[in-house]
Amino acid sequence: MIADSDSYVKWGAAFASRLPGGWSAELVVLTTPVQPSVRQLHAALAGTSFEATAVPTVGLDELPELLARIRPDAVLLALRGPLVRVVAPIAARGPGRPVLVSGFPGLTIPAEPKAIVYREQVDLIVLHSRREVRAFRANAVELGIPVEFGLATLAFLHGARAADAAAPEPATDLVFAAQAKVPAERDDRVRLLGWLADAARRRPSRRVVVKVRARRGEAQTHAEAHDYAELLGDPGVRRALGGSLPPNLVVEDGPMADHLARAAGLVTVSSTAALEAVASGLPTLLIDEFGVTPKLINTVFEGSGLFGGADAVAGWEFRRPAEVWLADNYFHGGEHDDWAARLDVLLDRRAAGELPLRMRAHNLSGGALRRAFERKRMLGEHDRSLAGTAAMVVAIPTRWVVRRARRVRALLVARRVTAAGA
Repeated sequence: MIADSDSYVKWGAAFASRLPGGWSAELVVLTTPVQPSVRQLHAALAGTSFEATAVPTVGLDELPELLARIRPDAVLLALRGPLVRVVAPIAARGPGRPVLVSGFPGLTIPAEPKAIVYREQVDLIVLHSRREVRAFRANAVELGIPVEFGLATLAFLHGARAADAAAPEPATDLVFAAQAKVPAERDDRVRLLGWLADAARRRPSRRVVVKVRARRGEAQTHAEAHDYAELLGDPGVRRALGGSLPPNLVVEDGPMADHLARAAGLVTVSSTAALEAVASGLPTLLIDEFGVTPKLINTVFEGSGLFGGADAVAGWEFRRPAEVWLADNYFHGGEHDDWAARLDVLLDRRAAGELPLRMRAHNLSGGALRRAFERKRMLGEHDRSLAGTAAMVVAIPTRWVVRRARRVRALLVARRVTAAGA
């Protein structure tokens, strides 16, 4: 398994830890700008069969030699989409071309077509709900990409409350699961902290925990513009929240399972942690104050019965999921998983020499220069090739011009539509 960011390491390691009997797995972390810190790696691997001290970090140029030595039957590309596009042909190039598998570490509804485009050269994409399989399969058909999709229960939903027996504290916390992308605006985050502060003041004997994935200076899968710990340390934010913060409002990191073991309930705007909480039997609250939209990555929870507003946060009013929502959304039951059977078919095709690497059919303009740009964009300073540097010099201004032209074109179209309706 090849992984990059903390969330992909967590997903990939949990998935690989539940492989069928007879399989063995090795994990390497690819050197990129978002690779996890030592602390993040320990947290991501907690509860899996992998030890952080035994996980090597490798550069992209080292992969061919590593794969040639190991000669794996299958390679799980637990990587961000644009990096899958870079690594897939490298992983398939060596002797005994392995089956290429990829997937996602969390919520993927709405299903974005570009997620399939990035993975068009893999053989099997692992998804975690019936709804996801339907949506991504429809995208693949429309794009003309003949990739296989396999259903798998999110591996870290199993035993999510395993730390319960050894929990040093009673399960009384309100845990807020932060998400790097939503809400994106600083003012919205300050408002959210205000609701959490109100919750802390109402129950001073119980903790309200802002659970974050990264500390200052640590990378995440998605960039976070406004860190919650930094906001709480800002004098202006403190004044906006009443001048002083309740001492039982705290910011902590670490494995989510440990926090759930101490939690009375979970609150989030949009996070896979909500699924972990539901699997743990914890009441959960999805904040809908900012809306329910694809941009907020929370439309998948429509019909779940988990939504509530600011008053519910401050009042510790958690929810239980609607049974009708569960079966179609991540809680279908492991007996319905079919990814292993689909992988077996692909392995048989590989053994018969009937599994050639699918050629790229999308985003081909630019040829070798484009591929060099894709590599440099994902590896950053870890790509020291001349081609990558040259590609960035050419591509950055070109991308600016293209995006500017698209915005102007969209504006003109909008004006014509407005004029036609006047």
